[in-house]
Amino acid sequence: MVKTVEHVQSYADLEEKLEKAGSTLVVIDFYATWCGPCKAIGPKIEELAKETEDVIFLKVDVEECEDIVNEYKITNMPTFVFIKEGKILETFSGANYDLLLSTIQTHK
Repeated sequence: MVKTVEHVQSYADLEEKLEKAGSTLVVIDFYATWCGPCKAIGPKIEELAKETEDVIFLKVDVEECEDIVNEYKITNMPTFVFIKEGKILETFSGANYDLLLSTIQTHK
């Protein structure tokens, strides 16, 4: 089965996905459909999800999930949040693929 980026539908959906992840690193991509940098890095994240078996990639549309955006205090897109065992390990904003890769390597 090819792993893909999972789209988060609601706050409850996110909680469930984080719960199921256990000790696996979860990378949440907060994006907007109108955001240029989000569109640029999106396909790279899809590729990364296929190649990286031991990391879970989630996408949150900031327009659809305002409660999650508020909870995680997201102000820029894209913003990546790295979570393991329910704890936020790191967060950064911007479509920086190299930083995304190195942060994943650091935490997985």
